[in-house]
Amino acid sequence: MKILSTYAGVSLSVLASVLLASCDAEQPEKEPPVTLNKNPFPSTYQAMDSEPTLITNVHILDGVGGYIESGSVFISDGKIKAIGKSVSAPDGTKTIDGKGQWVTPGIIDVHSHLGVYATPDTASHSDGNEMTNPVTAQAWAEHSIWPQDPGFHRALIGGVTSLQILPGSANLVGGRSVTVKNVPNRVIQDMKFPGAPYGIKMACGENPKRVYGKKGGPGTRMGNVAGYRQAWADAQDYKNKWDRYYAEYDQGKDPKVPKRDLKLETLAGVLDGEIIVHMHCYRADDMGTMLDVMKEFNYQIGSFHHAVESYKIADRLKENNVCSSMWADWWGFKMEAYDGIQENIPMVHAAGACAIVHSDDDKGIQRLNQEAAKAWGNGKRVGIEISQADAWQWLSANPAKSLGIFDQTGSLEVGKNADLVLWSTDPFSTYAKTVNVYIDGALAFDRNDPSSWPVSDFELGQPGEGDSK
Repeated sequence: MKILSTYAGVSLSVLASVLLASCDAEQPEKEPPVTLNKNPFPSTYQAMDSEPTLITNVHILDGVGGYIESGSVFISDGKIKAIGKSVSAPDGTKTIDGKGQWVTPGIIDVHSHLGVYATPDTASHSDGNEMTNPVTAQAWAEHSIWPQDPGFHRALIGGVTSLQILPGSANLVGGRSVTVKNVPNRVIQDMKFPGAPYGIKMACGENPKRVYGKKGGPGTRMGNVAGYRQAWADAQDYKNKWDRYYAEYDQGKDPKVPKRDLKLETLAGVLDGEIIVHMHCYRADDMGTMLDVMKEFNYQIGSFHHAVESYKIADRLKENNVCSSMWADWWGFKMEAYDGIQENIPMVHAAGACAIVHSDDDKGIQRLNQEAAKAWGNGKRVGIEISQADAWQWLSANPAKSLGIFDQTGSLEVGKNADLVLWSTDPFSTYAKTVNVYIDGALAFDRNDPSSWPVSDFELGQPGEGDSK
């Protein structure tokens, strides 16, 4: 019996091993972890056709503080190939003698609602504010943009080569913004700036409490801040669930997949540093509060917009690496915009903080060079001496930095995108007009060739008043 038992035991052990081996062989491979597609609407932008072009004999503001008198710029294959006092180019290059004219980087407007509040201004075109909840981070501005908005073309004539389009400011968190190239196209994906990070629009102060004060709140500034903090706390919890899911998966466990939440997904993207915060704030105290909230939840604000009181806290903006997007002389239209001064922009610049000129307006975007000139002149009148070369950073380099695209555009440096403007004269002059506007080296606007001026389908047969099309 003992022998038999041993024999039987061995046989059963062997059999069990065979069976287990068989089970292992039949066990299906473990499914990969669930991953979220963070870019479900990718850019399909294609640069327009271009030809190698050399612009000579021009004044050049390079957008990062440099000025070249009687210089040249050579662009080819969509890039800036050379810039300096004397630049050579291959045979066959198109050459433009720009005597008396100026070249700058293309203007970048960080605050526009073109397309989401398209022209003509009708209720049917009002797609910029999702006023259904104080936090609508799940809404994306790009899904409201109408590419036929004639405002894009008028901004192009004003020298705007790229712009950020944001949802409106009714909500604590209005939704995602998108950065686009200012080229005529059929769908927004064809305009999206390749590689540009998304932004998120948030708003301080009067707007959210005015809209939601009688709709369940927030109805006060303290209610606003409570709303931001709860939203970020929810986003932290959501992020932790996904982080825990991936950690347990890596440990060989079979964790439950968290339920996807589009609102929290966007907010978690901010906490991960993938989405840049653009914050509508007028008052210095509101901005100071939001800097505290930023530190509490460990994210970064890219820029305060409409910041008419930035001059009061310029040192704190510099210390926290937060840009300030401002108008030259537009304030006083509501109580929180009361304490603006016309030296705001130069004072922020002089303090070493990142100053930006923005529009938030479908007409102001057509003359941003004049807005910068006004601010520059107002600074000079009170003794703040800033060179034109430095001041142009307000329109190109600093906006590009706040949008996360400075490695590609925003200055005239070799290797960067050939996004530039040829001006008829000093662009700080009231009389300056764009002559040529180039985007990725392609001639997107030529003042001397009306047949080349872009016209949207909407405009065919019904040009606007005063329009020469």
